Amino acid sequence: MKDKRCVVLLSGGLDSAVTLYFAKKSGFDCSCVSFDYGQRHKRELTSAKKIADAAGCPLRVIKIDMGWGGSSLVDKKMAIPQKPSGSKKIPSTYVPGRNIIFLSFALSFAEVIGAEAIFIGAHAQDYSGYPDCRPEFYKAFSKVIKTGTKAGVENRKISVETPLINKTKAQIIKLGARLGVPFGLTWSCYRGGTSPCGKCDSCHYRNKGFKEAGLIDG
Repeated sequence: MKDKRCVVLLSGGLDSAVTLYFAKKSGFDCSCVSFDYGQRHKRELTSAKKIADAAGCPLRVIKIDMGWGGSSLVDKKMAIPQKPSGSKKIPSTYVPGRNIIFLSFALSFAEVIGAEAIFIGAHAQDYSGYPDCRPEFYKAFSKVIKTGTKAGVENRKISVETPLINKTKAQIIKLGARLGVPFGLTWSCYRGGTSPCGKCDSCHYRNKGFKEAGLIDG
């Protein structure tokens, strides 16, 4: 029987790690991709390598230049939000077009290796309101795959799998605990450094998630 192959977008964060372990549990032979895109720090890439090694999966780091700014995750002159503001405005940590770009690279890779799925750890609830983390975006991208690739034209389906899309952070953490995800290897803080700042959006949601899940981080 032919192995099921997939490409997993692995950022080094908690969500992407849970997604990788979910894909493995679902019977996929996983190839991971991470991106060095000019982000504020490279700490997350170190975590991605450790997570991929722990899962026994190959990792390819793709270097691209998104140095034109437009996000506090790329432009160090912009301030990182300290905590959720409650505003419905898209936060400064949104990186313009990032998931479109990442998925496009992953799709090219998937088509070449004969993968039937791309896994991404996006989730719409309990987060910052990024437009490229919404279910309707992934439905639209699936149409792009069907109409804009050789695989799609030849009816060789490549699906976009978003297993966390409607889960809260606490639910994601509970799932990861059941799957045996090494949370201590993951990195969420927007600021980088040697230890999480505990103040940024990402740290806030991570800490809140572990508290609500009734579990200890690490």
